[in-house]
Amino acid sequence: MTDKQTPLQRLRSIMERLRDPENGCPWDVAQTFETIAPYTIEEAYEVDDAIRRGDMTELKNELGDLLLQVVFHSRMAEEAGLFDLDDVATAISDKMVSRHPHVFGTKSYADAEAQTQDWERLKAAERKEKTGSDGLLDDVPLALPGLKRAQKLQKRAATVGFDWPDAERVLEKVDEELAEVREAIASYDADKIEDEIGDLLFVCTNLARKTKVDGEAALRRANAKFERRFRYIEATLKAQKRDIRETALDEMEALWVEAKSRE
Repeated sequence: MTDKQTPLQRLRSIMERLRDPENGCPWDVAQTFETIAPYTIEEAYEVDDAIRRGDMTELKNELGDLLLQVVFHSRMAEEAGLFDLDDVATAISDKMVSRHPHVFGTKSYADAEAQTQDWERLKAAERKEKTGSDGLLDDVPLALPGLKRAQKLQKRAATVGFDWPDAERVLEKVDEELAEVREAIASYDADKIEDEIGDLLFVCTNLARKTKVDGEAALRRANAKFERRFRYIEATLKAQKRDIRETALDEMEALWVEAKSRE
């Protein structure tokens, strides 16, 4: 590492040193793509959290943590003779230029909708080149969280018209799936209950998409709301020197309503 290095070159040098089999960090040397992947996902969520909190200082730090993950994976790939960080940067640069012919070429679009349609066409061509198949759903990652993957599957299918025409039709499907959940619960069939609840969650995800709501953001908002109200219950009972474990459900529900009214 020298003073003449750019910040990114310095980071690459640091990772190379950490991964040195003889003089590096034993923990870093022992890592693999599989063991680092969970940290990569975690750092992406922490970036999102910093953005949602509006903490730009923390965002800078979290983006650094996420960048480290890219450098880490790239270094392991370089050691295996697969690719390096420059290859990663080149690949994404080529992709961005290819997908923006209206910016880096001479193509023009009448409106944003036309651009979106062409974007999907370009991605479809890339999928076919990569997988040898033109299946719309071929490269939707299995490792995505269930809600995110449901959104992607539905969005892909919608590009060829396989979609409900409006939110009202989706609401009808929600009612239908809810009725089937009731029937499954009445049957005491655990497998059927899981299947029907999955269908209901999938349709609710579709409802969010049709109403232009980010399902993940909506669920996080509901989680935050639940936390606020439940913490109010805990704090109120603690102030009364009472144990929440010995509090009746109807009392906790009354405090929940109180917390809701205070919002």
